[in-house]
Amino acid sequence: MSKSADLVVIGAGVVGLALANRWLEVNPTDSVLVLDKETGLAQHASGRNSGVLHAGFYYAPDTLKAQLTRDGNAMLREFCSEAGIKVKNPGKVVVTTSEEQLPALNTLYERGVANGVELERIDELQLRELEPLARTVSAALWSPTTGVANPAEVVEALAQRVRDRGGEIQLGAQVVSAEPGSITVKNGDVISCGHLLNAAGLYADTVAHWFGVGLDYRMLPFKGLYWYGNWPVDTLQRHIYPVPDSRNPFLGVHLTVTVNGRVKIGPTAIPSLWREDYGVVSGFNAREFGGVARTFPRFLASNEHDVLGLIRTELRKYSQKHLVKQGQRLAPSVQPKDFTEKGRPGVRAQLLHVPSGKLEMDFVVESGTKSTHVLNAVSPAWTSSLAFAQYVVSGITG
Repeated sequence: MSKSADLVVIGAGVVGLALANRWLEVNPTDSVLVLDKETGLAQHASGRNSGVLHAGFYYAPDTLKAQLTRDGNAMLREFCSEAGIKVKNPGKVVVTTSEEQLPALNTLYERGVANGVELERIDELQLRELEPLARTVSAALWSPTTGVANPAEVVEALAQRVRDRGGEIQLGAQVVSAEPGSITVKNGDVISCGHLLNAAGLYADTVAHWFGVGLDYRMLPFKGLYWYGNWPVDTLQRHIYPVPDSRNPFLGVHLTVTVNGRVKIGPTAIPSLWREDYGVVSGFNAREFGGVARTFPRFLASNEHDVLGLIRTELRKYSQKHLVKQGQRLAPSVQPKDFTEKGRPGVRAQLLHVPSGKLEMDFVVESGTKSTHVLNAVSPAWTSSLAFAQYVVSGITG
C-alpha cells in the first residue's frame, strides 16, 4: 500500500510525539504520520525513566540541555495541568559525601545561576529541615523546581494531542528502510513524505546512516535499573542526589520520590550487550551484540572519560546490596531490606562519537536531505521534550 504525508516521524516516544505536536501547531494543515514498531506507546525510554522533571542546573550554559531544560520543565508542567496529569513537587537536594566534592557542588550552583534556575546553597541544618533522612558534608543544594510525574501518562496525553490536531499514529509499523522522500515499512507499505523526523531512540543512528547522516556516531546502550522501597508513602520528602562525576554523563545513585509517594533507589548505568537489553537473555540480538562489541573498544580507549572506573563502579551495582550501600552515603538509614522490588529496566540510548571514543553529553541533532535526525536525546530529554520540539521544528520551518 502506498501512502503519503507532509511529515513522517519515526518513533512515538515523548520526543517523537512532541515533535509531531509542535509541527502541527506551526503547520496545522499539514498531514503528519507518526510510525512506531511497537504495538503500544511508551515501551522504551519514554515509559521506563524516573519521571523526574529536572530543573536544569547540571549543564554547562553553552549547551542545548542548559537552554532547553529550564523552559522544558515549565512547559511540561503547563501541559500536565491542561491534560489533568498529576505533578508532584518534592524538589531536590544535592548532597556531598566528602569535602573534596565542595568545589564541584559550587560549580553546579554557578551553572544553575547562569542558566536562570532557582537554586539555593544550604547548610546541614537547613538540609535536615528539608529532608530529615539526608546527610551532607558542610553544604548542599536545594532545587525547589525539580518535580516528578508519570512519564507514560504524559506520552499518552501527547499522543491524544497529536490525534486531536489531525495527526495519525500508526503502531506496529516497523520502518525497515528509508531514503529522502520515501519510507518502507516491514508490512510492505511505502510512504512518501515531504520531510522525515528521526526520533527512533535506540535506533536513531541506524536511521540516520540510511541518509548518510551521523556516520561518525554509533549508539552505545547502557542499562538502568531502579529498586522500589517498602517505606510508607511520603516517608521520603525530597529527591536526594549526589554530586555527579563531571567526566561521565550519569548522575550517580540517587533516591527519588515517585508521583505516588513511593521511593526508588538507583539507577545502574551498566553497558548493555544489545540495544533492547531488558532481561538476561530476552530479546537477544546477535547483530546488535556484534555492533556493540565492535564499538565498545573505542569507548575503552577514550581519554574523555574514566572508563575503567565507570565499569568497575557500575558492574558492582548488579549487587542490590552494593547499590543500596551507595544510597546510604546520601541517607544513612537506607537498608537493603527496604528495597526488594525491582523496577522495569530501561536502556539509555547513549550516543558515542566513534573517532574520539567520547560519549556525547549534549543533545545532538543533525540535518540531511529532506530529513532531521535526533541522534542523542538522553536525560533530561523527557523534561525538555516540549522545548526541544520547539527548537528542532523552528530550525526546519524557520
